[in-house]
Amino acid sequence: MKPEILLVESMMPDIEAALDAGYTVHRLAGAPDRDRLVAEVGPRVRAVVTGGGTGVSNAIMDACPSLGIVAINGVGTDAVDLKHAAGRGVRVTNTPDVLTDDVADLAIGLMIAGSRRMMVGDRFVRAGRWPGGGLPLARKVTGKRLGILGLGRIGMAIAQRAAGFGMDIAYTNRKPRSDVSYRFVASPVDLARESDILIVAASAGPDARNMVNRAVIEALGPDGLLVNVARGAVVDEPELVAALTDGRLGGAALDVFANEPHAPEALFGLDNVVLQPHQASATVETRMAMGNLVLANLSAFFAGQPLPTAVV
Repeated sequence: MKPEILLVESMMPDIEAALDAGYTVHRLAGAPDRDRLVAEVGPRVRAVVTGGGTGVSNAIMDACPSLGIVAINGVGTDAVDLKHAAGRGVRVTNTPDVLTDDVADLAIGLMIAGSRRMMVGDRFVRAGRWPGGGLPLARKVTGKRLGILGLGRIGMAIAQRAAGFGMDIAYTNRKPRSDVSYRFVASPVDLARESDILIVAASAGPDARNMVNRAVIEALGPDGLLVNVARGAVVDEPELVAALTDGRLGGAALDVFANEPHAPEALFGLDNVVLQPHQASATVETRMAMGNLVLANLSAFFAGQPLPTAVV
């Protein structure tokens, strides 16, 4: 008998084929009655595979008394109650490192797109408006003051890329890093005040919720650009929307939102905003690498071996 697993989100076809080959897979995504499916198969489920943004609820974990592992296809663990999992003796894994480059690449892309108003230019040309005149001038990227909120793996990769633009780089972290030359700034408000562009790359969690609040947004100011590739909950979204609509913040380039897959409709008509549907790790190469790491963690768990990327 193959071990039974619950697949919360769809994955790459090759990864799902590998899951089907090794396990009996119950797919929660697309199930006509999710609660009924969990109730029926929960007692037999030994592993849950889910995405970083979706996670798994405590109710689903508790409906699976034989559950031994939650394998997250992503780096974020904020959508899984780690304390609850640990209390149940459930191991949790994620997929760090393999997505760092893609997230950093998109952060830089969003920074350029937001500063140079690339989406506005695209719409301008497509609408046939170019013959009638040019666009207003945009903002330069090279040489600007860049603040990075969270200098972990992804924040470091962003800083390394930004150095190629001759940017003055500063950061805020839980504590200063001794292995970097970038300037440490103690508070998000002070970092925003000293930045032209603020990139959010902080780990999510209860202590990070609404870290980018009204004070931080206003410190960044009417000429500043906010880029978020972390989690939507790190930014106070209503305050962000209000600041963008009334001109207290110059612009935003966002890959994540507080209530995904729903983004605030108030942003849709704004020319000072670039929007992406949580695409930071969304390349074929990285999604395959992430999926393979999920497979490796599952294989190790069922073989009784050390987990390659255990969180708890």
